[in-house]
Amino acid sequence: MGNIRKQTIISSILVYIGFFIGFINNYFYTTTTPFGFYDSGNIFTPSQYALTRIFFDFGQIMFAFGSLGMIPVIYKFYPYYKDNLPEKKIDLLSWALVASFIGFILVSIGGWYFEPLFVRKFSQNSQLVVDYYFWLFPFAMGMLFFSVIESFCWAVQKSVISNFLKETGLRLLTSVLILLFYFRIISFRYFVYLFAFQYLVVFLVLLLYLYRSGHLYLTFRVSGVTRKFWKKIVGMQMLIFGGTFIAAIAATIDSLIIASIKGLTATGIFVFAQYAANLIQVPQRSIQAISAGVLSRAWKDKDYKEIHRIYQRSCINLLLMSLFIFGNLWLNVKDGMLVLNIQKEYADGLGVIFILGMVRIIDAGTGLNAMVINTSTFWRFDFYSGVILLAFRLPLTYFLIKNYGIIGSAFAELAAYSVYNFIRFEFLRRKFKMQPFNLQTLYSILLACSTYALCFWVFKDMHGWSGIILRTGSFSLTMISGIFYWKLTPDAGQLYETLMKRVRG
Repeated sequence: MGNIRKQTIISSILVYIGFFIGFINNYFYTTTTPFGFYDSGNIFTPSQYALTRIFFDFGQIMFAFGSLGMIPVIYKFYPYYKDNLPEKKIDLLSWALVASFIGFILVSIGGWYFEPLFVRKFSQNSQLVVDYYFWLFPFAMGMLFFSVIESFCWAVQKSVISNFLKETGLRLLTSVLILLFYFRIISFRYFVYLFAFQYLVVFLVLLLYLYRSGHLYLTFRVSGVTRKFWKKIVGMQMLIFGGTFIAAIAATIDSLIIASIKGLTATGIFVFAQYAANLIQVPQRSIQAISAGVLSRAWKDKDYKEIHRIYQRSCINLLLMSLFIFGNLWLNVKDGMLVLNIQKEYADGLGVIFILGMVRIIDAGTGLNAMVINTSTFWRFDFYSGVILLAFRLPLTYFLIKNYGIIGSAFAELAAYSVYNFIRFEFLRRKFKMQPFNLQTLYSILLACSTYALCFWVFKDMHGWSGIILRTGSFSLTMISGIFYWKLTPDAGQLYETLMKRVRG
């Protein structure tokens, strides 16, 4: 767990730097006057802001289809290649890139064929999406090929640089485009054109890094490992393809349905709330990337004790981090929107932020259940549970959005992911006797709730920057003190000891 903890800390720091840059980007997307001292006259409307999110959501669906299920195959089977072949003869990445290229061609043909249906669904309430429809494809292509190379980085345990490029580098590119638009150097049209090629840029940078670090070898000679395992690889690929596609639709369906039924302005408000809630997921995303290779190796070696330890530690650590982030967020979000001059329309998303925050806490608090299942020999179960999730969520999301607007989407996500995580929790508990919760789980929730209540009532009459600073400082200090005092996670004490050794040394 020490190596995972170290890389998680590094990745989380880099990712939070990326989220800070993303916060600045979203601030420019949503504010009336950036920083309150200069107004160029160029501000993004909620519809324009929503379009940037639609790029990601459509790109995610296109990527899920175009990858043809190859992403988990890479980090699942890489240990077998590494143990039996010299690095220069490992052909796994080569065939993954070929499969993904074929997948993207199929996606492009499908996109051309279904364009009339797309126009019919979105032209009435979201014409802006229709205007830039074909620019979704270079964005999706970049996302697809970056994700293939990223999964290879996970397999060779080089996830820090891929996390940096995905979470920080991509946002830096967006920052440049936003500033070019804001200072009237480019129009919104050219902003979108350049926006569409961002993922291709970070893909090329990651490719160059792997080449320079000696991990990129492309060979199209079929290896003995591929001959031995190709039936298992194809079988896994076919099921994972369906599961990945289902997961992508489940993760992105909200904004697409909102854009189709309620329009892009409502989508922009939902996207803003979603971004705020997604801040809670940063540690989870970091530890998932780092744990993939470690868990694959542990399953191969049948080291069930290590798997259970990683699963249990991930639950308590991610729960504490999610409660810590959400407590600070919810204490300050209303005042934060006022002091930052966020456009008034976005205040309609406050309820959505709270409900989605609960979803993220549930998802984080159940730990690496998806990654544990995906890297095991029972990876088919992830597909089956994904089918249940989509079958439950699609009609529920459509019904609640149509009748209750964007808050309905948040409730649909809460219900769906609660059921989804419960199913995966029960599978691991019954199949492998892995039960990650204990009294520390309950104490963590009680600590966060009591700390929140105390800080809310003590500082409820304080507003502006002074209130934000005092609430944040008090909540953070009390939470951290409680974690150490009640020893809620072993990693906190081990991290402290490691830091003290370095300070003394």
